[in-house]
Amino acid sequence: MVTLIDMRPRGERPRHPEKAHRPDQPMLPKPPWIRVRSPGSEGFFATRAIVRAHGLATVCEEAGCPNIGECWQQRHATMMIMGEICTRACAFCNVTTGRPLPLDANEPQRVAEAVAALGLQHVVITSVDRDDLDDGGAAHFAAVIETVHATSPETSIEVLIPDFLRKERGLERVAAARPDVLNHNLETVPSLYVRIRPGARYFHSLRLLQQAKEIDPSLFTKSGLMVGLGETRDEILQVMDDLRSADVDFLTIGQFLAPSRKHAEVKRYMPPDEFAELKRIALAKGFLLVSASPMTRSSYHADDDFRRLKAARVAALASRS
Repeated sequence: MVTLIDMRPRGERPRHPEKAHRPDQPMLPKPPWIRVRSPGSEGFFATRAIVRAHGLATVCEEAGCPNIGECWQQRHATMMIMGEICTRACAFCNVTTGRPLPLDANEPQRVAEAVAALGLQHVVITSVDRDDLDDGGAAHFAAVIETVHATSPETSIEVLIPDFLRKERGLERVAAARPDVLNHNLETVPSLYVRIRPGARYFHSLRLLQQAKEIDPSLFTKSGLMVGLGETRDEILQVMDDLRSADVDFLTIGQFLAPSRKHAEVKRYMPPDEFAELKRIALAKGFLLVSASPMTRSSYHADDDFRRLKAARVAALASRS
């Protein structure tokens, strides 16, 4: 477990204190298929204004998502709850590491009001890791889901949850709030966990996804994988098999892009045709839905994907009858 405590005022501490003394990593030049639309549309600024007005954080901003311009133009912002400071120190992530602030009891209502103001039919809610809390923040997560349900009953809710490592019944508390989609990203292959995701445990995360489906078989489950960190093709295929053994419905695969030279190194840029091949293989293994492309991220096109996910389940059930 990696938990960092920094008592200095927020403005005086680095964003990633645990990475400050690491040597700079080499950075491969980006290939022509890695292109990002610069944010600046009217829709982008309207979305940002709503987020700011409700005093909310988004993973789009905190993690430096390359798709923020496209998504926010359509008012699709992924809410990040429980603060902007994470207790983990993952080598791939741009979210600030340190000692988080106390939970804000008013946050569930502010999130619900922002969802209504944005007019979202489908919302993705994620969080930082909160290893400092007895339940990992599960009760707070559930309160956000329940408040959004109450305020916008027609809006489907997708949650991207932490692993609740050593937090008894954390998953059960979130599942009881009845999100429509429960996502927990494996992120990378098991052999890279110590280097890339040192605070987590691969088989714990895998079991979390399996338990979610055991708790509620009707729940859609989802997980994501980054490529370009040094994993092999065989390792990617093994992760697919592991996820199918946990009855996961939806797999996302995207290219890792290093936020800075202090983060993990991009070992390789996977070309689009290899993503297409991975998608074909994953669908053949039995996933209901697969999104695989260089710019795929967990919540990218999540609203459209949820409609496709529901349709894929109906088709799968019909084919068995």
